[in-house]
Amino acid sequence: MNAFMSVARAGGFRDAARSGGMSPSGLSEAVRRLETQLGVRLLNRTTRSVVPTEAGRRLLDRLGPALAEVESALDVVNSARDKPIGTLRLNVPVSAARLVLPALLPAFLAAYPEVQVEIIAEDSFVDLLTSGCDAGIRYDERLEQDMIAIPIGPRVQRFAVAASPAYLDRHGRPQHPQDLLSHACIRGRFSSGMINAWEFERAGQLVKLEPSGPLIVRIGTATDLGVDAAVAGAGIIYLFEDWLRPYFDRGQLEPILESWWQRFSGPFLYFPSRHLMPAPLRAFVDFVKATNRDE
Repeated sequence: MNAFMSVARAGGFRDAARSGGMSPSGLSEAVRRLETQLGVRLLNRTTRSVVPTEAGRRLLDRLGPALAEVESALDVVNSARDKPIGTLRLNVPVSAARLVLPALLPAFLAAYPEVQVEIIAEDSFVDLLTSGCDAGIRYDERLEQDMIAIPIGPRVQRFAVAASPAYLDRHGRPQHPQDLLSHACIRGRFSSGMINAWEFERAGQLVKLEPSGPLIVRIGTATDLGVDAAVAGAGIIYLFEDWLRPYFDRGQLEPILESWWQRFSGPFLYFPSRHLMPAPLRAFVDFVKATNRDE
């Protein structure tokens, strides 16, 4: 169609070839294929001139605006290839939305005002691609195979155990993880139905417990309810240290068994491939890498 338009506007194959960088024979073959496909002659050819037929003139009138719109659409795609424009969708656990992204997203959004970030926060294990997301955040034991992963956020985290001072004054302060079995503990259940165990470690000794208590909350969506219950004196909670830190600082919760708190590696940003990466995702990956270097 572009060949037909070029020849019709130039009034000949040679002139069209000179302006378009194609050979006259190549243009002639392209126009012939188009005429064969449509089953109608589009150009009247003589040794002196090439003139559109009536059908050719009608097609030319409609093709001009249509191809201009196609070129405009391609320009948008080409600009998005190198310039971060569009939407970045991230699938993350609720803990990452609360503890990792607040330190990154404001600066990233300020640096790339034409990128819109959509966060899908959940703790169920989902397939990144089928969920329509560009990238995700997960801990190493839950990373999908065949994915590229880079560190994001704190590289070392801990699970903390805490209760309100009032609760501990009434029921005593545990001195060993096994003491938790005689306390009211606030548990968390994953969307899969599994209730997470409480794990502790000190000097190479590992302790894994299944304590009981009056309250079980859905991990992620109802975690804050569990924290509020602990603050109100309902029992002992086991959660990310960084999540509980503000409550420690305000004296609403008291850390217990701190020498037993288990350390674990921080989360990773993961994505399918570096090949033809969408510009918003590439910008975010580069931003995260730069942040890691600065730290």
